[in-house]
Amino acid sequence: MRRAFLGLGSNLGDRFAQLQSAVEAIGRTPGIEIIRLSSIYETEPVGMKEQPAFYNMVVEAQTELEPKSLFHTIKEIETAIGRTTSVRWGPREIDIDLLYFDSAVISDPEFQVPHPEIANRNFVLIPLAEIDGSFIDPRRRQPIRSLLAASLDRSAVKRLDLVLSLSH
Repeated sequence: MRRAFLGLGSNLGDRFAQLQSAVEAIGRTPGIEIIRLSSIYETEPVGMKEQPAFYNMVVEAQTELEPKSLFHTIKEIETAIGRTTSVRWGPREIDIDLLYFDSAVISDPEFQVPHPEIANRNFVLIPLAEIDGSFIDPRRRQPIRSLLAASLDRSAVKRLDLVLSLSH
């Protein structure tokens, strides 16, 4: 089993329900076991500012899947939940990003691991630090808590009192 961190976000429709559906779908996927969920955070949009606020969170999982297979699986989950094609940094029903896969550094035409924007995104760093602030980013060779401390991102990230249920 390999360790993976997935970033989830939603800013269209019932944001909480979209995250719940994504977590349930990830948890039902053969070869993936959810280990921990971060809190849910309400966050300002990045890039395109004129859109609704996001709900974001991070899922830690163990997986038997290879990175490319995991990437394709999470994209299939997005489609199944109802993600429609959107513009870069635009609004979306659900977004699932492969943030880390063990200590792998992967540059594939379809995806990169670690996700290239992690160090610039508090909406990812804060829930990652909540789950495991000592995890070492394999590209930057720094723990998540150090990346968060050095982040220049000043967008609002507010922890919500919403709790997702993990059904096994």
